[in-house]
Amino acid sequence: MAKEEKKSGKNSSGERGNPRLRDVYHKDIVPKMMQEFGYKNPMQVPRIKKVTLNMGLGESVSNPNIIKTCAEELTQIAGQKAVITRSAKAIANFKLRANLPIGVMVTLRGERMWEFLDRLLNIAMPRIRDFKGVSGKAFDGRGNYTLGLREQIIFPEINYDKVEKVKGMNVCITMSANTDGEGKALLKHLGMPFRN
Repeated sequence: MAKEEKKSGKNSSGERGNPRLRDVYHKDIVPKMMQEFGYKNPMQVPRIKKVTLNMGLGESVSNPNIIKTCAEELTQIAGQKAVITRSAKAIANFKLRANLPIGVMVTLRGERMWEFLDRLLNIAMPRIRDFKGVSGKAFDGRGNYTLGLREQIIFPEINYDKVEKVKGMNVCITMSANTDGEGKALLKHLGMPFRN
């Protein structure tokens, strides 16, 4: 019975098992990082806290329907309901009033975060046209990494025929790393294709 559960990836209650990338992190990456940086305790190894997906939709001021479609698309990509973000104050130059919907976002933690990262690194990124790798300079000084994607259609969850407009998004990976070097090493071990 236990062997059958392992093969199918589901346990007896029908739920999915541990995300593959999280298992890789605990079994392979933690020992490598301990050796590389000289950590004495596995709890010192940087870990990923959360992944935030954000779509800024400035044109929603003139086309309010775009918010709904982008929220549905981001929900499909993340596997979790997207939240609509609203403007904090009015800006006359952009014809923006306070409390107007101007974007959608999702914050992923736990299993959903690991599953999204696995799909991003192994399925979505290889589908980007003319892909030469991501910039290794997009760290914030505290080990967190932000990545910009130009099109949402690289994710297999999105039906290309139903897409009204190709939209980009930001993916912010928040880590417990103290330095950019530690954060970059962790992402490199996870399979992030850095070009520099």
